Amino acid sequence: MVLNFLSGVFANPWDIIRSLIDISIVAYLFYRLLVVIRGTRAEQLLKGVVFLLVFSSLALLFKLEMVNWLIAKLWLAIAIALPIVFQPELRRFLEQLGSRSIFSGRSYPGIEEKYDLYREISNAAAILSRNRVGALIVLTRSSDIEEYLDSGIKLDALVTSALLINIFIPNTPLHDGAVIIRQGRIDRAGCFLPLSGNPMVDKELGTRHRAGLGISEVSDAVALIVSEETGNISLAVAGHLNRYLDEESLNQMLSGLFGNDQPVGLLKGVR
Repeated sequence: MVLNFLSGVFANPWDIIRSLIDISIVAYLFYRLLVVIRGTRAEQLLKGVVFLLVFSSLALLFKLEMVNWLIAKLWLAIAIALPIVFQPELRRFLEQLGSRSIFSGRSYPGIEEKYDLYREISNAAAILSRNRVGALIVLTRSSDIEEYLDSGIKLDALVTSALLINIFIPNTPLHDGAVIIRQGRIDRAGCFLPLSGNPMVDKELGTRHRAGLGISEVSDAVALIVSEETGNISLAVAGHLNRYLDEESLNQMLSGLFGNDQPVGLLKGVR
């Protein structure tokens, strides 16, 4: 017994380091998973699962046989339903796992997006806001959203505030859909996006806001929304809506989300 105690006290330093690395990796993966599902419908479902787990432990503690039988059947149903219900969140998590963003905590687009892109977008949003013109602009990151690109019109144009404003002028062919910006260029316009399935979304928000939230829930894309009714500027990120932005705060948020470590100027891919 004394030898066992001493061996536990004077453990091999490599075993301690290995255990710490093991715990750190698992803890970080859980953290990234919680970041992905934060603010989505999966967060509410996860709370329900935790509550059921606590309730199940109490039922076992007090030996409630009928309750234990019922909970056992519920766990079987949950095991089947969870992969289906959490499909968008699992997809986002696996996409981040395959990209650098899960290790760095932030995604960096290609250098093509580093010329004065965010200033052009922010300027367009400010002008659209003053004139109460609704707009929905999506900036892609690492996630694949090809299924939504197919619903729009191919443009492949340089991002300028003038072009963005003209696209969203009322009663024009493309003003109702979303503009998709990919690799520093306007890839598509007039795209249809999935609406948010979050039951906690403010009932006052219209279709544009729900679509912006929807695309940010199923991917890591960032959606800029300008309200047609109020002119308010909002930014949807990971299922969260940042509202009441102005031109400068929007520019700072976009620069912070995509990284501003690259020099501003005319870079490759800008034609």
